[in-house]
Amino acid sequence: MADQSTLDRAARVLAALPAGQRADHALRAYFARHHKLPPSARREITRTVFAYFRWLGWLDPNTPWQQRVAHAAILQGQFAAHPASIKPAALAARAVPSWVRDEMELPADFLRQLQREPALWLRARPGGAARLAASLGDCQTTGLAPDALRYTGPQDLFRTPQFHDGSFEIQDLASQLVGHACAPRPGETWWDACAGEGGKTLHLADLMGNSGVVWATDRNARRLDTLRRRAARAQLFNYRVALWAGPAPGDAHAAPKLPTKTRFDGILVDAPCSGIGTWQRNPHARWTTTPADLRELAAVQLALLHQVAGSLKPGGRLLYAVCTLTRRETVEVADAFAAAHPELAPCPLFAAEPRIILWPQTIEANGMFIAAWRRP
Repeated sequence: MADQSTLDRAARVLAALPAGQRADHALRAYFARHHKLPPSARREITRTVFAYFRWLGWLDPNTPWQQRVAHAAILQGQFAAHPASIKPAALAARAVPSWVRDEMELPADFLRQLQREPALWLRARPGGAARLAASLGDCQTTGLAPDALRYTGPQDLFRTPQFHDGSFEIQDLASQLVGHACAPRPGETWWDACAGEGGKTLHLADLMGNSGVVWATDRNARRLDTLRRRAARAQLFNYRVALWAGPAPGDAHAAPKLPTKTRFDGILVDAPCSGIGTWQRNPHARWTTTPADLRELAAVQLALLHQVAGSLKPGGRLLYAVCTLTRRETVEVADAFAAAHPELAPCPLFAAEPRIILWPQTIEANGMFIAAWRRP
């Protein structure tokens, strides 16, 4: 269990958390004000704050903050030692909001996985996993992705020489599997339509051996600036960035305002979503996401797919990925898109089905849905 200083600091962060602010943003602001805290203290405070949201359904809201935080830390420790001590019925009733039951399957092992602390995954540069593991230490490999390493050590990875020389990115295993599902080849032209800060863009660029080009677009200029800095550290140059707002609300079938007239060998739509697949890593979001969010996001997801589909070359592939598991944002979006675009054929992923669900309890990472189509 965390020491008293950690519990007190976590309680202060939670007590001061403004309505509508994410817990990770509140932690970042707190650490900026207390910049002398060592990395180990920051890690423990973060773990304690996240444990509070993981076990919120078990806590009495009428007790003082310090008492609730301490109770959550105790529950996290007990669960880590004896996972079976929390019964499936209690998990179903308390670990997630009640509305989630109407949106997706809730297997007991999935709910149990949500209560565990998440794994930390690294993506080594292609072919560099063994060398990185030897230099960092405390790394485990996986057969699911060749460059993925699970890091279990105590280092502040952002301060390591290996990070600063571009030897790895911190990237969840599920996100790495999206890149491998795309399977871009050197010399191709790809579009990462919702690039954000560029994790998947950089992976595609790396898989292409720094040749060809990846167009990275996002509506947020700050995120694209972060992408540029990350690409510079990795010494990747086969990319282009452009601001792109995507479809206007209610205007999904209007002529798209695209960032380029280029036709693509592949397009990745890693769409904004409810993020339920990340609720192990981001437990605060369990209590801020609503059914209305799902309805709005599903409309955005479908509109994005409609807008980009015409930019595929003959033989080009379109991949749809969301780190959520709700039917409304996964199979229902994919079904609606397929019905509207009979000219596109389902495309197998990893030599299997054209749609896959990556469950957190199966891969020890975020949950993810991926679907793919090909233009004949």
